[in-house]
Amino acid sequence: MVSQVYQGRLGRCVTLMKAAGIDALLLTRPSNMFYLTGDGRLCSYAMITKEGKVALGVPQTDVEDVKALARFDHIAGFEDEVGMIHSIAHHFARFDIDAGVVGLEFTFLTQSMMSMVTHPHAKPKAVVVKDATPILSGLRIVKEPGEIDRIKAAAGVAATGMAAAVKAVRPGITESQIAAEAEYAMRNAGAEEFWRTYVSSGPRTNIAHGLPTNRKLQPGDLVMIDIHPIVNGYSADICRTVCTGKPTPGQQTAYDLFLKAQQTTIGKVRAGAVIGDLEQTLQKALREAGHGEHIFGPPIHGVGIDFEESPLPPGHAFFHGEAAPPPLEANVVIAVGNCGLYTGSWGVRVEDTVVVGPEGPTALTDYPRHL
Repeated sequence: MVSQVYQGRLGRCVTLMKAAGIDALLLTRPSNMFYLTGDGRLCSYAMITKEGKVALGVPQTDVEDVKALARFDHIAGFEDEVGMIHSIAHHFARFDIDAGVVGLEFTFLTQSMMSMVTHPHAKPKAVVVKDATPILSGLRIVKEPGEIDRIKAAAGVAATGMAAAVKAVRPGITESQIAAEAEYAMRNAGAEEFWRTYVSSGPRTNIAHGLPTNRKLQPGDLVMIDIHPIVNGYSADICRTVCTGKPTPGQQTAYDLFLKAQQTTIGKVRAGAVIGDLEQTLQKALREAGHGEHIFGPPIHGVGIDFEESPLPPGHAFFHGEAAPPPLEANVVIAVGNCGLYTGSWGVRVEDTVVVGPEGPTALTDYPRHL
């Protein structure tokens, strides 16, 4: 069954490659390798041909581990960067690719990484490169039932982590200690990893994505907690804002406004909805309440193997090297509430992971929403 899943994904990938005029993909982004082969790790690569053949290159130390996890036709181990370059050349030769087009993940590759995978000792001279970002985004945007099950599991772990973090909120504790409580609880609940944890307090809640510091919470502080566990390779995204004491009337009003805007937007999530329209729904409610200057960033993004992936609102997509997304399809998973309301003195935010359904949304992160 597992092999059939990867064969199906490779089949769809090959169709998109042929339509784009790409003869082979050379992938280095762990999430893309994981999606197509079952394993993705740093300092590795996957080469996929238009015939659906898969070759992997991994550190020599990892070969046996990858063999037990991944679906592939050929695997090469290497000892250093020079060995990696030579193994790429070896796979080009194995597949008899000495000319044509190779697709690379432009949005992931740094300039130095680009130089490595296109090194004259790696890539044949007559092979030209093309951006394959749209192919991988198009493949991963609609989730299979098994993927949604994994995201649901991650959402359950996220609720556990959020409960631990909120329980820890009290004057005198540091932002870093709150993050530690969340991460410890998530590990114990089944997370094998998590994307960066954000915890900010007091005036730091006015930061879009506040990394935790050793700032100690003060009585009456707002505390913004944003966590992203990884369970069986898949993520969920949840954010809550709470108060160490009684919020001011202005804080409570702003929170209630943002929560209502977020929940109204979630209520409009369904197959056929346009992500740009959903973005405008949330932001329009804030602007009409006089907070037009207190909005920053896109409030919606996709969730899956990565905690932020396609679909993205058109403007945000452009800066990520992505195409503007088509109308949402059933089984796309998005987070609603990314980036909040920032007054200058403090901010509020609520974010939830939601599955797009044919007729409406299913919210996966259900931890209580109370300031």
